Amino acid sequence: MDFHPQPRAGTAKPWAFPAPERTTLDNGLTVLRCDRPGQQVVAVEINLEAPLEAEPQAIEGVATIMARAFSEGTDKHSAEEFAAELERCGATFDANAGHPGVRLSLEVPVSRLAKALGLVADALRAPAFADSEVKRLVRNRLDEIPHELANPARRAAVQLFKELFPADSRMSRPRQGSEESVERIDAAAVRAFYDAHVRPVATTAVVVGDLSGTDLDAILADTLGRWTGSGAESRPVPPVSADDTGRVVIVDRPGAVQTQLLIGRVGPDRHDRVWPAQVLGSYCLGGTLTSRLDRVLREEKGYTYGVRSSAQVLRSAPDGTGVSLIAIQGSVDTESTGPALEDLWTVLRTLSAEGLTDAERDVAVQNLVGVAPLRYETAAAVADTLADQVEQHLPDDFQAQLYRRLAETGTVEATAAAVSAYPVDRLVTVLVGDAAQIAEPVKALGIGEVSVVTG
Repeated sequence: MDFHPQPRAGTAKPWAFPAPERTTLDNGLTVLRCDRPGQQVVAVEINLEAPLEAEPQAIEGVATIMARAFSEGTDKHSAEEFAAELERCGATFDANAGHPGVRLSLEVPVSRLAKALGLVADALRAPAFADSEVKRLVRNRLDEIPHELANPARRAAVQLFKELFPADSRMSRPRQGSEESVERIDAAAVRAFYDAHVRPVATTAVVVGDLSGTDLDAILADTLGRWTGSGAESRPVPPVSADDTGRVVIVDRPGAVQTQLLIGRVGPDRHDRVWPAQVLGSYCLGGTLTSRLDRVLREEKGYTYGVRSSAQVLRSAPDGTGVSLIAIQGSVDTESTGPALEDLWTVLRTLSAEGLTDAERDVAVQNLVGVAPLRYETAAAVADTLADQVEQHLPDDFQAQLYRRLAETGTVEATAAAVSAYPVDRLVTVLVGDAAQIAEPVKALGIGEVSVVTG
């Protein structure tokens, strides 16, 4: 029997995160384009400098309602017509608001890019913000809030932000607004926020995909380039202060069979030179199933399905005023809450006393750097990362340089960064669970003053 010759692997090609080309349209809108041969689905990310700090406190959540209302009609199409036109393009469109600003996301086959981008440009240039549509979006948002607060992980996050940041800080309050503030939002408020903050000169569009054979310059000029608007001075960003004094807050959920854990503090953003080492050290601690926290709490003790540690940039600034949330999160059964926390603190103390191992560091580098080419297989993944860099005021080659720096970071450096990120006496612990069962075992651990709030 004759067999087909066995395929042989080719020579590995060097990989680097793709570098974008940066241009500016006549109306002041910044464009980052990245040609990715073979990626026939183009991803477009549009960043608007409309930060949550700019929301009037009485109507917090207005940025979220505005973001959702962009797809609810323009001066050319009703909400139903806009949705139908996007569907005919085979496109998906989404928008959300975060602390840095509002992000619009579009994915569409390259053959329909001109049509779909024209629809998005119309939404930015002349959104309808119809009373009926805004009222519906407000009702939808009000319906979401009780469900979010019923979710232990979401409830823990709300409480942690409230604990960490002072009451006058926007970060201390829900990102998408509270029930009281959302109720006050109407079409006039949405229009006022749009008029004050949305303009082409304060907007960046990231376009990623197979752009060969596509006259992207002409498409941009005929879509986003037709959007006009006045310039405005950048809004000053107030410094962020936080209180990470070690303490425990229990959000009482009587009868809960599990306890949701969220342990956190604030840390540096990605402009800080310690960031690569912190990423590596945090991954060794709780980045995957083989990390130290999982090895102890999941594999050895069986307390949990998984515990993760991470750092999420909340707001970034090149002047060093940016902050990230450094956190450990997971869930355990109620009876194991005390023992699980005790073992978790033991892991942190061991990290400080003994450090990471070379083997842990090597696995982390392989998982973070070695799989990067697979992570960025799609145009959407590349576009999302480039848009993050824009929001965080980072250079266009930041991600490429980050992987180089991760590969060069040694075990000692990663250990020092992890110990600095998770000091055992400077962690705010939020537990969502049955206070009657978990309060006393937690107090006995001596990891900070324990208080109880209603759930």
